[in-house]
Amino acid sequence: MEKGKRSKGLPTQVTMGKDPRKPRGKMSSYAYFVQTCRQEHKKKHPEASVNFSEFSKKCSERWKTMSSKEKGKFEDMAKGDKIRYEREMKNYIPPKGQKKKRFKDPNAPKRPPSAFFIFCADFRPKVKSEHPGLSIGDTAKKLGEMWNSSSAEEKKPYEKKAATLKEKYDKDITSYRTKGRVDTSSSAAADEDDEEEDEEEEEEDDDDDDE
Repeated sequence: MEKGKRSKGLPTQVTMGKDPRKPRGKMSSYAYFVQTCRQEHKKKHPEASVNFSEFSKKCSERWKTMSSKEKGKFEDMAKGDKIRYEREMKNYIPPKGQKKKRFKDPNAPKRPPSAFFIFCADFRPKVKSEHPGLSIGDTAKKLGEMWNSSSAEEKKPYEKKAATLKEKYDKDITSYRTKGRVDTSSSAAADEDDEEEDEEEEEEDDDDDDE
């Protein structure tokens, strides 16, 4: 093989997900409000299941009718969390090469969406219909707040689906590395999901910029 020539079909590096050591993103005052509403509901109705979509809508309506004084408590909590986030980010050192751009083989399997991305795909249409004037960045921010205020039980189906997609990706990437291609029978069905993932990646980048 010629010096400096890249092996055909093999990416230089494959990275999965975000750095687990990266500080948790700061929560907004509204996210704290929804979290409090959820805790209150659980105390009053410990056995009742929650319709997340309906619950989120009621929280949004209630938030709009609250006075500045009533919102003050949650705004103080958000300010405190912002200070925590900024302090932790000052001490955070990103992994080497994290921002480095690398060659992306169009034939390589696309990394699977995270549980949050799958959640966004489900709730983005609802957020857009309820808030038609929101920009892409604000829509992503709203979805992030909804996700942060969700309980572990509500996140479970999305995490389960993400795990299933990751298993498929691991199988495809192994095949790709050994053969230089992916078996079409195992990858064709994922084409539509890949297109949606690209859109979600753009929104995640916007959301990260807001943090």
